Amino acid sequence: METASQGRVQQHGIVGMSPGAYARVLIFFLAPAVLVYTLFSVYPLLDTIISSFYSKQNDGSYVYNGVANFVTLLTDPTWSAPFWNAFINNIKFFLIHMLVQNPIGLLLAALLSLPVLRFRTAYRTLIFMPTMLSVVIIGFTWQLILSPLWGIAKMFLQAFGLGFLFGPWLGEESTALITISLISVWQFVGIPMILIYTALLAIPDELIDAATVDGLNQFQAFFHVKLPLIWPTIGLVSVLTFVNNFNAFDLIYAMKGALAGPNFSADIMGTLFYRVFFGNQLQLGDVSMGATIATMMFLIILCGVMIYLFLIQRRLQRYAF
Repeated sequence: METASQGRVQQHGIVGMSPGAYARVLIFFLAPAVLVYTLFSVYPLLDTIISSFYSKQNDGSYVYNGVANFVTLLTDPTWSAPFWNAFINNIKFFLIHMLVQNPIGLLLAALLSLPVLRFRTAYRTLIFMPTMLSVVIIGFTWQLILSPLWGIAKMFLQAFGLGFLFGPWLGEESTALITISLISVWQFVGIPMILIYTALLAIPDELIDAATVDGLNQFQAFFHVKLPLIWPTIGLVSVLTFVNNFNAFDLIYAMKGALAGPNFSADIMGTLFYRVFFGNQLQLGDVSMGATIATMMFLIILCGVMIYLFLIQRRLQRYAF
C-alpha cells in the first residue's frame, strides 16, 4: 500500500521519487522566490515598522521612543493636518475608482462576453493597452491634452458646443484630484474588465441556455444568472482596487510632483510619505516620520483586507454558490 506522501508525489506527477527527494525538489524551486520575496518585501516592511518606533536625535543617533511618532502624526497640527488631508484625498481617490472604474469595467466585460459582438479581441486589446504604458507617458500626454494653452481638450469640447465647460482642471484645487483620478481610471479600467471578463467566460453555457429556455433575455440572464456567480470576482476586484489606490503614488508624482499641488489638493498618502521620507524643497527628509506614515499606510491596507477576508468574502461566496 502506498503511503500518503507517496500518493501525493504521484499525484503531482513525480513517480518513483521518495518523500525526502520530493522535499528537496520543492526547496530547490521555492528557495529563490522565497529569498527574493524576503529580501525585497518582507525585510523592508519589517525595517520600516521598526524604524517608526525610533526618533532621530541631534547627534544623528536614533533612540527608541515607542508610539510617540504615531501620537505626533495624529495630534500635532504640524503633522496631523497634512496627514489627514492626504488620508481624505486617498479616500476620494479610492471612491472614484470604485464608483467609476469598476462599474465601467463590469459593463465592458459584459459587452465583450456577448457572443454577437464582433472584433472582441481587438476591443479587449485596445482597452487594456493603457495599463501597459508607463505612467510618465500617461501623465505627460494628459498634461498636454488638458493644457489651456495648447491642449486639444478645449478645441474638442468647442467642436461640440461645450467649450464653456473647459477649465484648467489640473490647476484648480477643486478639480485637480478628480481629474487625476479619472485619468487613472482611464489607464487601469482594463484590469477589472479582464478579471470580470474571465469570470464570465468560466460560467457554463448550460446555465445560460437553461435561463433562455425559461424565458430570460440576455439582459435578464446577466442580472439573474451571471452577476450572482461573479460576485466573488467583483469582491476581489474591489479589494485589489483598495490596495492599489492606497499604495498609489506614481501617476500623481508624474503629473504634479512631490508637492501634489495646487496647495496639496492632490496629495495622497504615497506622495506624503515620499515628501517626508526623502525630503523636498520645503523640508528635510525625516526617516522616522516617513516610516511612521508608511506604517500607517500598511495598517490601513491591512485593516481593509482583513475586513474583506473575514466579513465580505465568505458572504459573497455563500451568495454565489
